[in-house]
Amino acid sequence: MRELQYLNKYFIKYKYRFLFGIITTIIAQVFSLFTPKLISKSFKAIEAYMKSTSNVDTSFVKTELLHNILLIIATTLIAGVLTFLMRQTLIVMSRYVEFDLKNEVFIQYENLTQHFYKQNRTGDLMNRISEDIGKVRMYIGPAVMYSINTIIRFTIVIVYMYNVSPRLTLYTLLPLPILSYTIFKLSSEINKRSTAFQQNLSKLSSFSQEIFSGLRVIKAYSLEKQQQENITELSQESKEKAMSLARVNSLFGPLMLALIGVSNLVVIYFGGIMYIEGTNGINNIGTIAEFILYVNMLTWPVASLGWVSSMVQEAEASQKRINEFLKIEPEISNNNPNQSIIHGDIVFENVNFTYEDTNIDALKEVNFSVKKGQTLAILGKTGSGKSTILSLISRMYDTSSGTIKIDGTPITKVNLYDLRKSIGFVPQDAFLFSDTIKNNIKFGKEDANEDEVINAAKKAVVHDNIINFNLQYETVLGERGITLSGGQKQRVSIARAFIKDPEILLLDDCLSAVDTETEEAILNNLLEFCKDKTTLLVSHRVSSAKNADNIIILDEGKIIQQGSHNQLLNQEGYYKELYLKQLSEKELS
Repeated sequence: MRELQYLNKYFIKYKYRFLFGIITTIIAQVFSLFTPKLISKSFKAIEAYMKSTSNVDTSFVKTELLHNILLIIATTLIAGVLTFLMRQTLIVMSRYVEFDLKNEVFIQYENLTQHFYKQNRTGDLMNRISEDIGKVRMYIGPAVMYSINTIIRFTIVIVYMYNVSPRLTLYTLLPLPILSYTIFKLSSEINKRSTAFQQNLSKLSSFSQEIFSGLRVIKAYSLEKQQQENITELSQESKEKAMSLARVNSLFGPLMLALIGVSNLVVIYFGGIMYIEGTNGINNIGTIAEFILYVNMLTWPVASLGWVSSMVQEAEASQKRINEFLKIEPEISNNNPNQSIIHGDIVFENVNFTYEDTNIDALKEVNFSVKKGQTLAILGKTGSGKSTILSLISRMYDTSSGTIKIDGTPITKVNLYDLRKSIGFVPQDAFLFSDTIKNNIKFGKEDANEDEVINAAKKAVVHDNIINFNLQYETVLGERGITLSGGQKQRVSIARAFIKDPEILLLDDCLSAVDTETEEAILNNLLEFCKDKTTLLVSHRVSSAKNADNIIILDEGKIIQQGSHNQLLNQEGYYKELYLKQLSEKELS
């Protein structure tokens, strides 16, 4: 149970609930043990009456029996109420822990860097925050509750039994070592099979998530049958692992009941012999009946040992998977807890960057500066490092060497959260949530009013498209904004950046899916909007870059040209060639 030790902090956090549950359990068990004593007492009264040769008044026996029955009902009701309180306390505590653990996992997901998400599949991460935490909750709730219940009941019942007849108690407990060894062997097997099942379930979740996300591509290439075969194969493997786990789990119940049955036979046989001989404290039938009730009171706790052991082993396997990434230290951390005021001056000094997963040198000795109110355009071939520059400014990654300065301070010493709050980022592949258009735009500023939303949409030249929808700004988009066209998605994403009104605006080829007329309108609005902001614009079009204060051309991570639009047109090189090529294409169209 090494991995489950991580959860001890939650038992400490909810210690009062936990202690109240234990105290309630102890009191409930004490009251439940009145029943065997009262039944034994009733048997003794009846037996004494049957053995009596004198004319005993039967009303006295009847009164005692009625009295015992009323006491049994009262103590049973009290034990039932206390058991209800125990369940309410411990099970509710497990829900609190589940809530806290899910939040902890989600916060860790948010803190982990891009490198982590390149190595892990979405379906697996979803499975860990749902299925795995569900298994852990079963350990914190039912498993702990039944374990406490079993320990307390065993302790109290065995003490009661020993006080009545030590020898018969010893005979009754003979099957327990066999039970302990069996649980030990089966538990280790459950742990292995549960781990294999959870890993396979993650594979199945990841595959399903990718299929749902890429369904249009699958239909376009008519690959439905092939993917159906793949999912069938994975499902078959999952079923086999689930059945393998179920077969081991199913052994516990019958085995526990069989051992309890053996204990009952032991009580009847040895107790009967002791009663006949009148030895070892067994001097009436009521004592044997009391012992049988004690043994049967142990039936459910003993039978639950298998279920509890199974839950603990499954929780151990799940918590191990959760701990694997909870213990990962994020590569990007906030090194400055103090507030940072961001103005927007950016300087790159001999910046180099290599992607660890591919070992590709994305940037090599990059130097440039952008002051507040200026616009820098970045052009270059695909894979030349344009988007990498934007990722480094928002600290999605840290440089391999060299320094990036924000307002003269090294970026690693700037408060990470203040830095990102000051940035408006528009990616080429615009991501929209399955929510209303209004809420997608307000993602940049949650407390924005309706006028601000409309104004941002107008600047992004998407307002006219939105009002043509039946529900206008209340239109709910499909997953990843599938309801909209590529150009509309980009423009809604631009509106999100407009409404945020950031100090630094990063535009990553975000006009690639719009026509030239719309592009021109958005660029004109950008010129007005970016007067007092630092703007970095990545593009493949000269038309997007020509109004920038400075333009840099990247090739294989190096800056090969730098200057204004007019300066670069007077130089032979990539920019002039691209300008002439796009100019001729425009004339042809």
